[in-house]
Amino acid sequence: MTQLKERDYVLGTHDEELERLGVQHRAWQGVVLECWKNAGLGAGSRVLDVGAGPGYATIDLAEIVGSTGRVIAVERSTNFVNAIKSAIHAKALSNVDVQEIDLMNDDLPGGPFDFTWCRWVLCFVSNPELLVKKLANVLRNGGRAIFHEYGHYTTWKFFPLRPSLEEFRSRVITTWRESGGEPDTGVQLPLWLTRNGFSVRSVLPRIFCLRPNDYMWQWPSQFIHVHLLRLQELGQIDLVFADKVRADLAAAEKENTSFMLTPLVLEIIAEKL
Repeated sequence: MTQLKERDYVLGTHDEELERLGVQHRAWQGVVLECWKNAGLGAGSRVLDVGAGPGYATIDLAEIVGSTGRVIAVERSTNFVNAIKSAIHAKALSNVDVQEIDLMNDDLPGGPFDFTWCRWVLCFVSNPELLVKKLANVLRNGGRAIFHEYGHYTTWKFFPLRPSLEEFRSRVITTWRESGGEPDTGVQLPLWLTRNGFSVRSVLPRIFCLRPNDYMWQWPSQFIHVHLLRLQELGQIDLVFADKVRADLAAAEKENTSFMLTPLVLEIIAEKL
């Protein structure tokens, strides 16, 4: 497989990926806001946004915690860090700090934090339990760690079944694991939390059955379009296969009988003892 660039991700950090992440964030925004509310996050909270990407959640968090709160966003990609800083400047936010760090190799910013937010990050790092331990070290006693992590990626299916889309999902999983990550990390997370000084308060499944006209359909649909290019760049697929996937996706989006099950995401809230 093609060598990944310094501080790059298997999904990339290019402009197309940044735009795709915006679609993903909007699709999930309502679910995430409800999750934060249930965890108790609100005005005045001090929050660590872990693996913040281009900062879509960072901005939401900053607006929620307000002038009496603080958000520290940590991210290793220079492209994404620059995107966060641009968004902060555009919204004239004064309650956000951004640090460019590697979650595996660098220390997290000193706390104590009231909350940490971590979405689809543990599934990409080489040692997720180490990151859980680091989070425990910067949370105050009684502070809460909030996660959205995949629990069963192969629930992602199109119906009627389409072999090329099934194969695409398999190629995604293979590339993911070759890069050192694990798509089904969420099922192990409660154990790691318990071993590192947390009490697991809740574990909720988040899975959706979508029709092509549902806005959330755009989340996996955009992922397919952008990641086909990434898989070609990594030498995992050829143009013939990519075009077949695009054609089958387009066909699925035109058929009235089509629906899609999304990958199972586990929403986990844990409290530091």
